[in-house]
Amino acid sequence: MEDIIKELQDANIGKVKKNEPLSPYTTIKIGGPADLFIEPSSIENLKKVMGIIRKHDLKWRAIGRGSNLLVSDKGIEGAVIRLGAGLDHLQIKGTEIVVGGGHSLISLATIISKKGISGLEFASGIPGSVGGAVYMNAGAHGSDISKILKSAHVLFEDGTMEWLSEEEMGFSYRTSVLQKIRPGIVVEAIFSLSTGDREKIVHEMQKNKDYRKDTQPWNFPCAGSIFRNPLPNYAGKLIEVAGLKGYSIGGAKISEMHGNFIVNAGNAKAEDVLALIEHVKDTIYHLYEVKMETEVEIIGRK
Repeated sequence: MEDIIKELQDANIGKVKKNEPLSPYTTIKIGGPADLFIEPSSIENLKKVMGIIRKHDLKWRAIGRGSNLLVSDKGIEGAVIRLGAGLDHLQIKGTEIVVGGGHSLISLATIISKKGISGLEFASGIPGSVGGAVYMNAGAHGSDISKILKSAHVLFEDGTMEWLSEEEMGFSYRTSVLQKIRPGIVVEAIFSLSTGDREKIVHEMQKNKDYRKDTQPWNFPCAGSIFRNPLPNYAGKLIEVAGLKGYSIGGAKISEMHGNFIVNAGNAKAEDVLALIEHVKDTIYHLYEVKMETEVEIIGRK
């Protein structure tokens, strides 16, 4: 590992840390150390990182703002590449915007709303990165990324880069082709939006933010929705009707505000959250014969 670290440092690719705890980089504030933590300072340096990783046959994982992640207490083997400063550029060309994968989605929605550009109002309360949002087709309030994406610039693990169209991204509910079929990192996205009335856009944004504030427990560290909605049912409603709100294991607790949120109520560990997830799955299947699937990504050593 020391040789790899030296090679990365010599290449001047950005931040490189060994055995870096990941809890500060996730919204639920849980996670053991990454063997190697890398924050590239540009797209070009990200390509260099991928080349070095391939050369050493190192396992890797990309993260953004950590809003949809549960990282194992034992950490992550290999390299964790975080998209942040250096990959958060923004270019506005009329109603078409080019934005870096490391850019905050909430910040982006706020910036364009003030310019009278419509289409991202639904994202005003989604606390993730642009890259992560495209990767998982994030959505809310009846809309999602697939409805506004023109193309995504993706770095694949073989070192090649491609612009993928919305169709080529293979979007479905909270899913894209990048999750299992063609693993890659979204380094940029082009969104095709529209002009609108600035006051109406800002009002809609605020309404969506207020809704989240009133219905979701973001005053506690959490990872967002834990389960996919088993349509036509809704995960939160099933959990609520089952009487599981407020149920806790260790420092992890099912939110009393929203059944589909597990909060870190105080020094929770990943194992507490995982135990709570299994308890919910077992209970809901026993009561309703409905299989619950996680929406949150669970990563790291078992």
